[in-house]
Amino acid sequence: MPAHPLNTDDFGGQMYDLSMSDSARPLLEKVVKFIADEVDPITEEFHAMAEGREDRWSWVPGQLELLEGAKAKAREQGLWNFFLPDAETGEGLSNLDYAYIANELGKNSLASQVLNCSAPDTGNMEVLERVGTPEQKEKWLRPLLDGKIRSAFVMTEPHFASSDARNVQTQAVRDGDEYVINGEKYYASGAGDPRCKIMIVMVQTNPDADSHLQQSQILVEPETPGVDVLGPMHVFGNDDAPHGHMHIKFTDVRVPAENILLGEGRGFEISQLRLGPGRIHHCMRSIGAADKALQLYCERGLTKSAFGKPLIQLGGNIDKAGRMRIEIEAMRLMVLRAAKAMDVLGNREARVWISAAKAMVPERVCQIIDAAIQMHGATGVSQWTVLPSLYHSQRTLRLADGPDEVHNMVVGRAEVARYQPQPLSGLQTGMVDYENPLQIDRIDLPSYDDTMFI
Repeated sequence: MPAHPLNTDDFGGQMYDLSMSDSARPLLEKVVKFIADEVDPITEEFHAMAEGREDRWSWVPGQLELLEGAKAKAREQGLWNFFLPDAETGEGLSNLDYAYIANELGKNSLASQVLNCSAPDTGNMEVLERVGTPEQKEKWLRPLLDGKIRSAFVMTEPHFASSDARNVQTQAVRDGDEYVINGEKYYASGAGDPRCKIMIVMVQTNPDADSHLQQSQILVEPETPGVDVLGPMHVFGNDDAPHGHMHIKFTDVRVPAENILLGEGRGFEISQLRLGPGRIHHCMRSIGAADKALQLYCERGLTKSAFGKPLIQLGGNIDKAGRMRIEIEAMRLMVLRAAKAMDVLGNREARVWISAAKAMVPERVCQIIDAAIQMHGATGVSQWTVLPSLYHSQRTLRLADGPDEVHNMVVGRAEVARYQPQPLSGLQTGMVDYENPLQIDRIDLPSYDDTMFI
């Protein structure tokens, strides 16, 4: 019987040591203090400045200056680019160490951007850092690492089920020293921001190749002729301006051939670099959001009364608070185990751990935020609290990093493979080595709709 991918041979050993390294702990303490001292005090003012602006796709005077001031302080204190594991361009943190920091970033909507650790730039920087040419790194990675520009990742298509990335139909055809791109994308996160200067676009370059070798990733500047931003997609009625999740049409868009990343047919291979780390980053930020929701739940319950009692004493609300804390700690352990698996086993071998965390966390965080909304009554669904924003972000993550069903399938398929040495009909044969379920064919690795937030 093959080894189970969620088990290890060192029960109680290395995979079970989830403590933060001694060298990274002072950094976490600095992050916590910086967010409390520098980010929390400006957050309300930053968002309030944008209310009522005539052009929703611009920044009002003073808004970016406020943000850039906080970013400058963060960089001066060395609180910058944590997200690149073991990279010279970042702090060189392990996935496990960064997971603790990402938890703190998730508690404040500006924190990730202030510390230059916000999506989709994180995934794009990781890709450029790992596979970019020296010229690509100089032109786009360096200003991203410096926090001077923003970027977008463009994959999802409106007319195809993008949870299977093999369905991507946007064409990039080689024509001499250029590629000509034609197609339609939506939910291109960050493409609405006037600071967005580069997009990584998933395209089909080899339609006659094996299904996992048809796709490529190519760099496209938003101002290139033929790139038409048709407008924003809304999430529960919110256009998330000026960041935006944009609907884009590419019509005879010509880009230099050297803009291709790593080479034709290697789009799925590149996706392996970003999907695992990105999902863990999101999951830890999600747990930070759940912590914030529980804090608001308790504060509201203790300070508001009904029927002669504080709300917290009504309707089993104390019991609910207890269950919410239990869920948060269970999620935290699951994500830390996934991060540790990535550090010990590598992203590919840790894939089942990553999917297990991704299937669990956004769904349960949604439930916790929903309970906090309920505690706040009508205020809970209004602009007077951060809870609606937290909720729609988490609900979207159940699609954006791959739908729940895909992640559950990954874990379930590995579980079934443990007991069934021969492929079963309808179990997507050919994608799993049933003698070694960790070795999942890379055809299936990037089959996720990850466009919106990575």
